[in-house]
Amino acid sequence: MLDLNFVRENLPLVEEKLRQRGMDPAAVLKDFREVDTQRRQAITEAETSKAQRNKASEEIAKLKKAGQDDAAKAAHVGRLLDDAKGLREKISTLEKTAGDLDARLREILVGIPNIPHASVPVGHSADDNIEVRKWGTAPKFDFTPQPHWDLGPDLGILDMERAVKLTGARFAVYWDLGARLERALANFMLDLHTREHGYTEVLPPYLVNSDSMYGTGQLPKFAADLFRVRHGEKDLWLIPTAEVPVTNLYRDETLEQKQLPISLTAYTPCFRSEAGSYGKDVRGIIRQHQFQKVELVKFAHPEHSYEEHEKLTRNAEEVLQRLGLHYRVVTLCTGDMGAAAAKTYDIEVWLPGQQLYREISSCSNFEAYQARRANIRYRPEGKNKSEFVHTLNGSGLAVGRTWVAIVENYQQADGSVLIPEALRPYIGAERITARTM
Repeated sequence: MLDLNFVRENLPLVEEKLRQRGMDPAAVLKDFREVDTQRRQAITEAETSKAQRNKASEEIAKLKKAGQDDAAKAAHVGRLLDDAKGLREKISTLEKTAGDLDARLREILVGIPNIPHASVPVGHSADDNIEVRKWGTAPKFDFTPQPHWDLGPDLGILDMERAVKLTGARFAVYWDLGARLERALANFMLDLHTREHGYTEVLPPYLVNSDSMYGTGQLPKFAADLFRVRHGEKDLWLIPTAEVPVTNLYRDETLEQKQLPISLTAYTPCFRSEAGSYGKDVRGIIRQHQFQKVELVKFAHPEHSYEEHEKLTRNAEEVLQRLGLHYRVVTLCTGDMGAAAAKTYDIEVWLPGQQLYREISSCSNFEAYQARRANIRYRPEGKNKSEFVHTLNGSGLAVGRTWVAIVENYQQADGSVLIPEALRPYIGAERITARTM
């Protein structure tokens, strides 16, 4: 969420940034200016009325202390008491009006996306994203490489049909070395991030409350993309990413500056309804209702958050480098970036079976946008007033898509799949060969 004063004082800038995101400022800002003006007027009038009431109360007290010697003085006290009663009623009405307008103003603010950083390219779609760098080269085959949705079932390690029987479409069952490859990838990623990159591992709940979803921006706007679970009188939500519980660990807390940056990593399942994606990526395991992911989350000092953003992105990239997987990094343009992000890098891995690059990690700096919603602050050294931290996160990596990348990139002419050397100590095998389902 953006700061109210910032929006009020920079309304033309906010409108221009909305247009850069491909949004209609009038549809997003609605009646912001009018509501803000009316709210401020109501607050000012309430404060003025309070001052008048207090002055009347002081005068009444003085008159009563002096004694009511005549009828004129008693009548004056009566008028003052009537005025004070009228002011109390007026103040109550004004405060309710201000409260209602404040709620309306907050509703508008919640719907305003973050301001894109100055370095973000202006564009309307993924076609306008800017490639930053590439690493490695795409493997060359002396045969036609197959997609994972053919390789997996042929090897007996991926079973979509039984998943449909168990649950429905967009779920998967992994068998034998397929399951071990998934587990090996998660352990490899966690070890790399904790032992070499300095992250602290966290195992959070997979169900969170509505406040947590609100804090990172999933609610109220993206409720249709989530799985809701009724729990007594309250709603709980299956996490769409570990970003939600891990970021909210410090909700409503004030950190000390010396604690920053805080770097956390978590391996969790992720649950997404994929609303609006009907017909997209229906084959294989690219777009699932349940998938596993290793997440990277940082809480940073505002002056250093973009430096930490670069580090986090490089940390995610190193997973692919250790696995020998060709990839590229792109900066998302204003029209392709998530609402909460100020800047996002997408890491896209090459999939030879599909002859395309596929996103495997989005690394974003949210600046103070999430921290303001979740009330996550830090206390600057030498200052009394706390400030909002900057939050960052990225996949380090999406495990299922990394599984896909290995199966497609390391496939052999005989239909087997080599295991990258970095994973062999984790999986206890050098090659995946066909098994009977």
